[in-house]
Amino acid sequence: MLFSSIPFLYYFLPVVLIAYYLVPKPAKNMVLLLASLVFYGWGEPSYVFLMMASIGLGYVFGILIEKFRGTNWSKVCMIISVVISFGFLGYFKYTNFFITNFNVATGLSLPLLNVVLPIGISFYTFQLVSYIIDVYWGKVVAQKNFVILATYITMFPQLIAGPIVRYSDVEHQLIGRSITFERIAYGIRRFCFGLGKKILIANILGEYCAAFKATDEKSVVFFWTYAIAVSLQIYFDFSGYSDMAIGLGSMLGFQFIENFNYPFISKSVTEFWRRWHMSLGTWFRDYVYIPLGGSRCSTSRLMFNIFVVWMLTGFWHGAEWNFIVWGLYFGILLMIEKSFLLKWLEKYKVFGHVYVLLLGIISFIIFDAANMSAASQHIGAMFGMTDIPFVTGITAYYLKSYAIVFVFAMIGATPLPKLLIEKIREHKVGNVIVRVVEPVVMGVLLLVVTAYLVDGSFNPFLYFRF
Repeated sequence: MLFSSIPFLYYFLPVVLIAYYLVPKPAKNMVLLLASLVFYGWGEPSYVFLMMASIGLGYVFGILIEKFRGTNWSKVCMIISVVISFGFLGYFKYTNFFITNFNVATGLSLPLLNVVLPIGISFYTFQLVSYIIDVYWGKVVAQKNFVILATYITMFPQLIAGPIVRYSDVEHQLIGRSITFERIAYGIRRFCFGLGKKILIANILGEYCAAFKATDEKSVVFFWTYAIAVSLQIYFDFSGYSDMAIGLGSMLGFQFIENFNYPFISKSVTEFWRRWHMSLGTWFRDYVYIPLGGSRCSTSRLMFNIFVVWMLTGFWHGAEWNFIVWGLYFGILLMIEKSFLLKWLEKYKVFGHVYVLLLGIISFIIFDAANMSAASQHIGAMFGMTDIPFVTGITAYYLKSYAIVFVFAMIGATPLPKLLIEKIREHKVGNVIVRVVEPVVMGVLLLVVTAYLVDGSFNPFLYFRF
């Protein structure tokens, strides 16, 4: 089930919220757990058992780690739990990738397995592993109540698209949380805002991308505008889902961490990754980069640590070589910046903005490509390395048709709209106007989105490969 679907918006969510608000506090976690299992099992009920098995093992090993604290058995239990969790992820997500590459390397023809990737397995695996490691490090106490731990892992607002919520961030909220009208109102606004980003910007940019892929009359300009469109589509799709998750969490009494902070205004790749998918970046920092030695080591070791982290970051996104190359692409850029370039970029900020936008656009071509061959051909075409015209009538037609959404997307990817509203709110009259107009805008936005969904328009799920 997707947030951006009629069944979720008008059947599942209202029923869940009514039940959730009506039951007493001790029963709220059970209602949320059952709702989350229904949500996850809507399209593939068999994988609910896989997820619950993972949670059950994590529950047992968390208790054992704490029981044997101070002995080698604690470390053994932690390692076994992490290996099992990553073993499930590796089997379902990467088995066919390794078989395919083994066949290529050896010339054999081993058959691929009939393995279907469970949606959200990358997200809930990382959450479970972070919980286990934090218990081992003594940062959190092992949860003895299975329902509470299962509620944390399965919580439907962030289950299939993040943000990756740490147990330590919501530990106290899982036990006792306050639900106020202010939080509910904020959650509704944030959810509607994210839904609009997903449906009215990301999906429409996705239509432009689909039109580009479908036509044979491509041009240099078309390749460039497609690259810009796919970059913005991924951003608005992913950040839109994060907004919806944060909004839903607020409606339920939770305060989730932010996941995006206007990454396209960055002046360096280092800054970009402090603003893009922040929950994933901090996860790799805390559980891979720092344990490897972080930056407090020799230069060669530092480069090795960056290489490992960014290879894994790329591989986490999908079982294809282009994802690994995408991760290493950023890893190399970060190595260069740490070596000498970062100080220069901070001095010449305009150049830094252009540098980030150009390299970011190229990165998303690699990310979106079916394989590295397609990515190479696309990048070559962008820089005139193929025999195609600079612009064609088809290019002009589509640009004219989608010009408005391009403008809205480019402005919306900056903090300008937010700053404008904050400026208006500084004045008493302006604040009153915003408070009156805001619910009307949210209502109209929901109606427009509903009409778009009822029409059966383009509505892809980009996180399937995650």
